[in-house]
Amino acid sequence: MKIVVDYDRCEANAICMQVCPEVFEVKEDDNLYLSTETPDESLRAKVAEAVRRCPRQAIALEET
Repeated sequence: MKIVVDYDRCEANAICMQVCPEVFEVKEDDNLYLSTETPDESLRAKVAEAVRRCPRQAIALEET
């Protein structure tokens, strides 16, 4: 799986970071950062929940 972020839509509200801090981080500059675009399969459920909960639908999950 691969995480794709539409940074033009992202408001960096940190909901994804609350759900899956292993992958998503909103830093002090109010921007979203990914620790990896291709997280381990063990994080799939958490990443999928972060995608679902994004209020701006700025995060997508692609199969690789």
